[in-house]
Amino acid sequence: MVGKVPRKSAQREGVAPKRGVARQGAAASARATARSGVAIARTPADARLDPALLRRLLRAKDRMDAASHEEWPVHRLARVSRVSAAHFARSFKDAFGIPPHRYLLTRRIERAKTLLRDTELAITDIAFQTGWQSLGTFGRTFRDITGESPGELRARERAAIHALEQVPACFVSAAYRPELTIAVSEKRRQEAADSIPSDTTQA
Repeated sequence: MVGKVPRKSAQREGVAPKRGVARQGAAASARATARSGVAIARTPADARLDPALLRRLLRAKDRMDAASHEEWPVHRLARVSRVSAAHFARSFKDAFGIPPHRYLLTRRIERAKTLLRDTELAITDIAFQTGWQSLGTFGRTFRDITGESPGELRARERAAIHALEQVPACFVSAAYRPELTIAVSEKRRQEAADSIPSDTTQA
């Protein structure tokens, strides 16, 4: 007669594979994060993010990095990741902390700042090379994000160029990457609200 398997042994046998899978998934996520160069916030949603999906999201992110001057609507990025548009938009924000269109905007601004600092290109040429369709839109968005116009940034950077010559290029690039934690429209509303003087007079 075959004896019964002890309950504790059965529990250990049932639990161990699940823990092994979890450890494999965590390791894959860590490797993918290191390759991406972007710190992924550890939220409950991120903890459940499938490593295979994360690799697909990184594929789309890499495409934006390599060609930030191109148009990258969500449906195009979703095709690269081979998921639906709605699933891509939600998963990208869960993984990287910002929506894909805002991430693309930060890369365009970063590229524009590099060209302003390191080249003699006209500002109009820089605007078109970094993906904007008009100089006005580029200038307005650039000021909204950086707090200064492209011309002002170029003048300031050239004045401080000698101080940056001793800094490694990778640190300079990271330092100049804009932080766009809120939408540009929301930033404009906040600045408009701050500029309205408060009425301190009383009747």
